[in-house]
Amino acid sequence: MCARRILRSGPGFAALKSGVVSRPPDPSQPSLLEDPMPDRVEPCLAKLATKPPEGENWAYEVKWDGYRIAIHIQPGKVRILTRGGHDCTNRFPTVAEATKVLRVYSAILDGEAVVLDEQGRSDFSALQNALGGRGGTRNAHLAVMFAFDILYLNGQDLRRMPLAERRDLLAPVIQGAAPGIMLSEEVDADGPAFLTLACELGLEGIIAKRRNTPYRSGRGGEWLKIKCIQSEGFFIIGYEPSSSALGGIGRLLLAAWKNNRLTYVGSVGTGFTDRSATALREQLDALLIDQPALNLTRKGTRWVTPSLVAEIEFRGLTTDQKLRHGSYKGLRDVADADGVLRLDEV
Repeated sequence: MCARRILRSGPGFAALKSGVVSRPPDPSQPSLLEDPMPDRVEPCLAKLATKPPEGENWAYEVKWDGYRIAIHIQPGKVRILTRGGHDCTNRFPTVAEATKVLRVYSAILDGEAVVLDEQGRSDFSALQNALGGRGGTRNAHLAVMFAFDILYLNGQDLRRMPLAERRDLLAPVIQGAAPGIMLSEEVDADGPAFLTLACELGLEGIIAKRRNTPYRSGRGGEWLKIKCIQSEGFFIIGYEPSSSALGGIGRLLLAAWKNNRLTYVGSVGTGFTDRSATALREQLDALLIDQPALNLTRKGTRWVTPSLVAEIEFRGLTTDQKLRHGSYKGLRDVADADGVLRLDEV
């Protein structure tokens, strides 16, 4: 069997599927049969879709509302990286501790760090609060990881394999690691019916993935996200001050990417608490600039450097790609602030 190709029917696949090795390799004697572990893998991202795809080649999962992370496991070393490549190992102690029970010597797990509410739903605001907000330094002991992919295992790069085969390898690897690391279950259901149920249960939405595709970094359409209520990241480019509004913020002015340039998508004036608005106002006032970052005129607006990314819930986009019924959820963490919506991919 070719060392660079893992066949589902071959002994190599069976050995990997067990997820168990008798001992780690001798680092002084590197094996020519091993693939080097990547220092970081640019994640595969889900493309926004308005309705679920249908057909036997699509697999469905719950969409978890948290921070995308990857766990890199090597002999004597564990790193937890955000989607932007920042090391956040110390901020997710429960997840890091769970890796100690995994009977592997090397692996890369892909998944979502979340905090669950009493109904078992992921709560983005609770995760932010646990971490101390944007730029916070607290550890989220309540945060767990829902793993949905495995990219590397015991010296083999699995990204060339179809998703269905990678999923077969993932389940036995993380067995026994709950509650720190749990499997994001594949749901055997019709896509539209599953979305309806997810919305009735108060979930954010669902993810659809092509079963027969390899792991490709970026947003290529192999993975789709279909949301009950849309929620995306947007740059804050300014705010309208108000003496009567919470924290003195009347409305936030927001921007997204389009053709690799910032474009205005509208404003949001709801969703704040007195505490969140006051904290946000302090951060915005430290970023004030004289002119807007894009060609926009709005009397009385205070313009800011577009570095803060707000998570915004909204009911869709108008025909000219402006937000409908937007509501502020919170700021994305510094290490997770690269997830700004790209309108040309919607």
